[in-house]
Amino acid sequence: MTYKFRLPAEWEPQDAVLLSWPHAQTDWAPILNEVEECYMRIARAIAADEPLIVVTPQPEHVRELLTDIPQEKLLLVKTMTNDTWIRDYGPITLVAQDGDSTHLDFTFNGWGMKFAANYDNQVCRALAAQGLLDGRVVNMQDMVLEGGSIESDGNGTIMTTRSCLLSPNRNDFMSPDEIEEALKEKLQIKKVLWVSEGYVPGDDTDGHIDTLARFAPDNVILHATARPEDSHFESLESMRAQLAEMTDAQGKQFRLMPLPAPEPIFDEDGTLLPATYANFLVTNQSVLVPTYNQEGNDKKALAVLEQSFEGRKIVGIDCTALIKQHGSLHCATMQIPKGSIK
Repeated sequence: MTYKFRLPAEWEPQDAVLLSWPHAQTDWAPILNEVEECYMRIARAIAADEPLIVVTPQPEHVRELLTDIPQEKLLLVKTMTNDTWIRDYGPITLVAQDGDSTHLDFTFNGWGMKFAANYDNQVCRALAAQGLLDGRVVNMQDMVLEGGSIESDGNGTIMTTRSCLLSPNRNDFMSPDEIEEALKEKLQIKKVLWVSEGYVPGDDTDGHIDTLARFAPDNVILHATARPEDSHFESLESMRAQLAEMTDAQGKQFRLMPLPAPEPIFDEDGTLLPATYANFLVTNQSVLVPTYNQEGNDKKALAVLEQSFEGRKIVGIDCTALIKQHGSLHCATMQIPKGSIK
């Protein structure tokens, strides 16, 4: 089957990156100053490469925090949000060879109705209503799908996890085969790679692929690892073995590159937090990599990314604040492909 549109890889040219700013009505309230400092670091790193779009109920406040970003690089969109993980409720954008684009607005239901999502689920429509998105905005709200649950190689293949897409309270009215066919049709892709192994403790998402395994150019998969003494070591080893047997839509096998495992990080209650170096963001000129104040491991992770994204600047950003709410850098951002913003 020939499709007009395709789901691009993250390293392809972009018009902008979306952020959703933390505020006092989110779960960030107890550490709002700390997490805003983290978001300011992320915002400045993005704006160094390309325009930044910030979704926020308080645009004047955000403008004051980001006065050092040139006005032409910063667009503020006023709308209410429940939380900041815009990777999972921002538009999923398909592109065409003629430069056309289409923005898919799937249902976001708080990772299987775990958390309130009534405002977040309207953000795509808010962006469209303000005339920001070029191309069609297509209502896909007959299906629950989060951006962090899928990973595209840009050539017709996506990775996802069974633990997430087949979990209760998302699309449990659909069979696994029906979900796969819906993904192929809606995302205009040829092959779905179902990862059935691997998890990161503390993950609220039921196993988003962007915490576990990511595509890179030249048929590379970067994958999370664990230390032999970690409870999830065997699970991630099984995932590695499964990835090694997979092929893309053209039948080519992947080259695997392991990412180091961060030392365990716990919250004040002793709960293990889901720190992972797989949760990086690729921008037009850089790769923004979450770091966790672990000099040795952070340095190793940056080195692996440098090998995988030759020609891009590798930028480490301290995300120890973000993982306190069980997410990291990629979860907090959503890229918009070139030709998709007015």
